[in-house]
Amino acid sequence: MIEVVAKLGRGPVFLAGEVLECVITFTNPLSASSTSASSEMLAWASAQIHCQFHASENRVALPPSDGSKHDVQAENETVFVPNRGERGQCILSTPPKILFCDLRLDPGESKSYSYCETLPVDGPPSFRGQSVKYVYKLTIGCQRVNSPIKLLRVPFRVLVLHGLKDYQFPQDEAVAPSNPFLEEEEGLKKDSRLADLATELLMVATSRRSLHLYNISNTRGKVGTFCIFKTVYKIGEDVIGTFNFSEGDIPCLQFSVSLQTEESIQEEFQRRRGQPVSFTVHARHQESCLHTAQSSFSLPIPLSSTPGFTTNIVSLKWRLHFEFVTSGESAGTCLVRGSQSEAVTWTGLEQMEVDTFSWDLPIKVLPTNPILASYVSQFSSTNSITI
Repeated sequence: MIEVVAKLGRGPVFLAGEVLECVITFTNPLSASSTSASSEMLAWASAQIHCQFHASENRVALPPSDGSKHDVQAENETVFVPNRGERGQCILSTPPKILFCDLRLDPGESKSYSYCETLPVDGPPSFRGQSVKYVYKLTIGCQRVNSPIKLLRVPFRVLVLHGLKDYQFPQDEAVAPSNPFLEEEEGLKKDSRLADLATELLMVATSRRSLHLYNISNTRGKVGTFCIFKTVYKIGEDVIGTFNFSEGDIPCLQFSVSLQTEESIQEEFQRRRGQPVSFTVHARHQESCLHTAQSSFSLPIPLSSTPGFTTNIVSLKWRLHFEFVTSGESAGTCLVRGSQSEAVTWTGLEQMEVDTFSWDLPIKVLPTNPILASYVSQFSSTNSITI
């Protein structure tokens, strides 16, 4: 028996273009209750990153793919096929790397190997939607002599920030920030600078503030105004907005604001022409606001959510969805007098005519620092298998 443990050093979330580093340890455990122990032999071990794409057959019409080569390989248990038994199509993969050949482990002995690979910048982000899914995995395949291949899959999350692949790093390392007390490999040094560059680009893009004022009105008149200071956010931030109903001609009884994603399939891949768009609500605020002059809301963008993106098959956009309930009568008739005595009591109407209308405000949501997103990731940094 051999235990295989794979550990992602920095966590299970990465930016496209970063270097993924995983330490794989092979151990021949020595049990205290065992009366006899023998050496174990592994023929080989390889590792490869791949992205699986899965689409809902009811919503997405994909062109037929030529998977005959993969089908033949999948039947051969001596061939390393990282996506063997996986659902969907493998749309992206890195070249496989051999970790070792002919490894012998004595009882109680273990050996570790480091796997490093740059994540492709032209791939889609990790996404689990209602119509499509993009799932990234690092698959480690190993085989004992005269035994079938065993696969250890390490799922991880990929965030895509557009513009990183077009950035050219300075050739003169003397002017680049560095720590003279640390010896860094060239690949890790560039990877570190890539993460710093991404953080800087995100900060610049999401820190710009300018006042956006919108008049809220229906067919009968003005209800109020809405104010928001920016429309570009990172996942993990709060979307904050304020309402001013004091200048409105139509009384607003209630409003609700929903933070939503809009998942739409490109027209050429739609199962039915004109099929509806899929919406997902991530946060919602609802409030009764009759005789309220001003109000506000704060909606958090979950760190586990996917920033907006577009591929040749699907598009994901973010928006704020507003719903307003206004009075169909004048403001003075919203309350009635309950007593003619000196102590006057005012009570609300049991029934009244109302009007409802909605409004959508598009916003832009970008990724965040992958280390921050790792804290709430559903994936584990350590995975293991016994062969």
